[in-house]
Amino acid sequence: LLISSPGASGAEVSVFVTEGDSVTLHNDFETNPYWIRWDFHDIIIAQILRDRRYICIDDQCNGRFRDRLQLDHQTGSLTITNTRITDSGYYQLRTAGSRKGNSNRIFTVVVRGVGTDDVSVEEGDSVTLQTDVEMNKQDRIRWYFNETIITEITGDLSFICTDVQCNEGTERFRDRLKLDNQTGSLTIMNTRTTDSGLYDWLIKSNSRISARIFFVYVNGK
Repeated sequence: LLISSPGASGAEVSVFVTEGDSVTLHNDFETNPYWIRWDFHDIIIAQILRDRRYICIDDQCNGRFRDRLQLDHQTGSLTITNTRITDSGYYQLRTAGSRKGNSNRIFTVVVRGVGTDDVSVEEGDSVTLQTDVEMNKQDRIRWYFNETIITEITGDLSFICTDVQCNEGTERFRDRLKLDNQTGSLTIMNTRTTDSGLYDWLIKSNSRISARIFFVYVNGK
């Protein structure tokens, strides 16, 4: 069971889980608010109104999450059981009527498949992690390294090393990442042994949600 425990209101939280496991999206705003609602993209999947609890009130939700959602009546935390790759995406938590006022938060959930794409490269060489997709303007793509965001494409805009751990902290990938705006494929240049690890890829659009995981091993010289 994977449990996420986020910070401040409005913050976006990334959560990773292996396919088939359970994941809990934690509401830490305040217990027993007047109203709590969980959305998966544009689908309402769970709601608490006063003392009434509703799960999967939408036909689309029933088709996707049938019998796999658990809603904690006291805290409003949401658990997804027996996770599937298609559960990857954006979950929004909204609350109202508490002493702290209204709150909202976005959870980015990445469900990793049981299998991974293993990639090996010699230190100093470049390696490209291929997505095998053609992007549309509505697509949003993210790359994570060991669960830290390192690149993102939203529409026509691309961002590289947006996370402090990537740029200012360890400076791990500074000036060594190249992002293909057409496919979202990621190239790591002048590889180092410290680049070895898990790279998660997530793509979301109005019509599809996909996730993929690569394990990169950099052989030292």
